[in-house]
Amino acid sequence: MRARRVRGLDPDGSLTGNARRIVLVRLDELYSFADAARKPKRVEALHDMRIAAKRLRYVLEITEPCFGEPARRGAKQAKALQTLLGEIHDCDELLPLVRDHVKRMRAEDAAALRAAAGADAKDLDPRLASLAPNRKHHRGLETLHAYLRARRDVLYARFLREWSRIEDSGFRDDLVSELEVVDREPEAVDRDRELGAR
Repeated sequence: MRARRVRGLDPDGSLTGNARRIVLVRLDELYSFADAARKPKRVEALHDMRIAAKRLRYVLEITEPCFGEPARRGAKQAKALQTLLGEIHDCDELLPLVRDHVKRMRAEDAAALRAAAGADAKDLDPRLASLAPNRKHHRGLETLHAYLRARRDVLYARFLREWSRIEDSGFRDDLVSELEVVDREPEAVDRDRELGAR
């Protein structure tokens, strides 16, 4: 996912003002995935939301000297969301790998059993099933698949609760308001000068 462009940055403007503009774009980017992420099968939207949370986190961490506590709290929230979405993404990546591996093993077993029956076989003796080369691996992979599916469901339910809590708490509006206040404070100009001198 490409990052949204930040328009209107002013090279002659204050660091705090420009940083605030970047944070607002990253915040909007994160919230743009909210509706799609509420649909459990929208794997790509969840992954994109994780990337957006990561970008927001990093910009808040970098701008903490400008914005202080609001940036620290916002970065902490973005990191928690990024981590949770990352765990969901890991399940989304592993599930198809396990399915594909099981499919390959089934094909290998079927080919081996067919070969064991011989070219002129009229039927397949059930005792030949004990010759399937992957017979001992299926149970473990099926169990792993079930575990990953259940874990993904649990994590996704947790994400929905967490995202609802974030929205209900007014995270976005509070962060925007706090950044506006800091941007208008006279101390912000002093911080910009001090940071620029480093």
